[in-house]
Amino acid sequence: MKVKIHKQGKTKEYSIIKSWKDVTLEKWLKLISFKHKTKSEEAAATISVLSNIPKDLINQLELKHVAFIMNKMGELQAEQNSSLKRIIEVEGKRFGFHPDLDSMTLGEYADIETFIKNDIEKHLPEIMAVLYRPIVEETESNVYSIEAYDGNIRIRTELMKKMSSEQVQSALVFFYSFVSELSIIMQSYLTQELKGMKEQSVTQDLQTSGVGLV
Repeated sequence: MKVKIHKQGKTKEYSIIKSWKDVTLEKWLKLISFKHKTKSEEAAATISVLSNIPKDLINQLELKHVAFIMNKMGELQAEQNSSLKRIIEVEGKRFGFHPDLDSMTLGEYADIETFIKNDIEKHLPEIMAVLYRPIVEETESNVYSIEAYDGNIRIRTELMKKMSSEQVQSALVFFYSFVSELSIIMQSYLTQELKGMKEQSVTQDLQTSGVGLV
């Protein structure tokens, strides 16, 4: 998207993101950090990140123009594609989303859980580095397998900062749905286990007292 700004009798054109796909995870993390600023600071910082308008010029924009630009950015975010991108390409390398979350190892899940507990917003690149891994095999129908998880994600984490925020958000929604279902299953399993332990305890008590046993 282009905007024209008039200043001192001159008109100059500047660029603003065309789509939410243009917003990398690295930029999105900056946008998230702006929520602690005042509204005016947040607007100025957001426009600075998502456009090539010079910072000194942003502060000279009229409020109606700032509101127009912010509304346009909000519309672009609302139009983003929320479907999961199972295969992504970052700097020429192809990565696949974990093809079967049901087979996720305890180590993988534990690392993600730790990143979430230690501030999910700061550790989104690490979470993506666990969920997205280099594709080692792939068929024409996009059936693929990914590298085994070894916990060494430092280099991949840096690459994941180049993902689009649209890809990150869709992956988080998908993973959250999986975790929610898993929690229900685990809760049901634990409930059954506790019930079984309670019944076993009652039976042992009865055996000890000799009540009701022949």
